[in-house]
Amino acid sequence: MALTFGSLTPNSNTLCLTLTTPPLNNLITNHRTNFVFCGRSVSYGHSLSYSHQRASSFATIVCSAANKPSPSEISSTAKIRSEVLSPFRSVRMFFYIAFVASGALGGFIALTQLIGALANSSRASEIPEIAKGLGIDIAAVSLFAFLYFRENKAKNAQVARLSREEILSNLKLRVDEKKIIPVSSLRGIARLVICAGPASFITESFKRSEPFTESLLDRGVLVVPFVTDGNSPALEIDETEELASRRKRLWQLAPVYITEWSKWLDEQKRLAGVSSDSPVYLSLRLDGRVRGSGVGYPPWNALVAQLPQVKGIWTGLLDGMDGRVL
Repeated sequence: MALTFGSLTPNSNTLCLTLTTPPLNNLITNHRTNFVFCGRSVSYGHSLSYSHQRASSFATIVCSAANKPSPSEISSTAKIRSEVLSPFRSVRMFFYIAFVASGALGGFIALTQLIGALANSSRASEIPEIAKGLGIDIAAVSLFAFLYFRENKAKNAQVARLSREEILSNLKLRVDEKKIIPVSSLRGIARLVICAGPASFITESFKRSEPFTESLLDRGVLVVPFVTDGNSPALEIDETEELASRRKRLWQLAPVYITEWSKWLDEQKRLAGVSSDSPVYLSLRLDGRVRGSGVGYPPWNALVAQLPQVKGIWTGLLDGMDGRVL
């Protein structure tokens, strides 16, 4: 019996294995077969399919794993969120199309009248009035077509942004040794700040956040340190300090499935025109949308000054005061 491993397709979570066996008549009948798979960790949504032909000496096992929804699912979710965030956009776009159609019809009628007036000298006095009406129709068509395309461009940009945020919401975070959750589980609970860069950048960000630990936690801020150079940052906490437990809570989250995080981060940098090796930060609103980003260390003092607390008499009232989305 021989076992041949196929290659892993780039940007895919599918691995094909080919099992070659002697051409026995009763292959695998009443026989228990154990398979051991070795390789990188896979995520949720595992599926296993096995195909075998009795007369053939080859069997193929296809394993696939994915930890994010398909693009079609992301797109539909993003469209729904876009409709919720801009409920009157579809109505405006409908009226823009209706006005363009009305203006185009009026312009066509005016054009035929103008051609008839130019061909008949007895109607020469009507030409200025017909030309005026034609000009108004052309201006109306141009105006409402411009408004429609601008609205459609804004819609597409919003859907694309929401799609990226839906991808982010499905990325996984490790809370402790036994608990892994998606980013979406923290919507309405925490304002995440993603620090992405080499280990030295993460270490310095950790040190700079120390004076603001209490204030950041009061505002629901939790940090996601994402190391891009493969080294381990020195996040040392003195157990004798009074704020040791608070510091651990602020920095307790850790990304899981680094390949997916890297892919999402590289896309964000590409769209922002930032070098792929630049250390960056991204801050999220309570609803999971990106509210701020930049190159370099997170502005902890600015976050404390701008964000409202998540507890006290202002709870719920200032939930929308996270800042504008990007």
